[in-house]
Amino acid sequence: MKKVLLVIPAFNEEKNIEKVVGQLVEGFPQLDYVVVNDGSRDGTGKICREKGYNLLDLPVNLGLAGCFQAGMKYAFQKGYSYAIQFDGDGQHRPEYIEAMKMKMEEGYDIVIGSRFLTKKKDWSIRMIGSRMIGTAIRVTTGARVTDPTSGMRLFNRRMIEEFALNLNYGPEPDTVSFLIKQGAKVAEVPVTIDERLEGESYLKPLQPSIT
Repeated sequence: MKKVLLVIPAFNEEKNIEKVVGQLVEGFPQLDYVVVNDGSRDGTGKICREKGYNLLDLPVNLGLAGCFQAGMKYAFQKGYSYAIQFDGDGQHRPEYIEAMKMKMEEGYDIVIGSRFLTKKKDWSIRMIGSRMIGTAIRVTTGARVTDPTSGMRLFNRRMIEEFALNLNYGPEPDTVSFLIKQGAKVAEVPVTIDERLEGESYLKPLQPSIT
C-alpha cells in the first residue's frame, strides 16, 4: 500500500483536518498522504504545520480543480503508482482503499467508491441527480457508472500523469467521462460515505454535489 497516495484537498478545514489525518496516522500507517492546503483563511495550514503533517501549502485559493491537480503533480513527481482523492471533511473512509486498489489491479485506470452500487433504487434528489449524470455518461461513452458524483476516486499511474501534465481539470464527472472516451477503463466498488464532520462544503449550493 506504500504506492498509494491520499491527496487531501483542504480549504478552511480547521475543524476537521486533525481528526481526518489523525485517523490515517494512527489507524492506517501503511498509507501515504499529502494535505493540499488551498489558501485557507482559517487555521488549517497552522494546524498541519504544528502537527508535522505532510503538507502542500498553496499561497492562494485555486479551487478544487487546481488544488487536486497540485496533489497529482506531487504524486507524479514522487513516483506513486496510485493516487486517491480523499476529502478533508471526514466523509471518506480509509478502510475501503485496499478494496479499491485490488479492483484496480484487475486492469482498471479509475476506480470509484460508489454509494449506490449495491443499493436498491430510490428517488432521493441525490440518487436522481447521480442517475441522470450516469445516464449521460453511458450514452456518450458506453460505460456504466452508478455514482458519478462520488468524490472518492482512485487513479492509476497513467491517470496521475494525465492530471499532472495534461489535464487542467478537477476530478469531476465530465472529466471522468472525457477520460473514458480517451480509453480509460473505469470500475466501482461499494463504499459508505459519511456526512461531513463540521464546517461548510468545498462546493457551493449551486455547484454539482461531489462528495
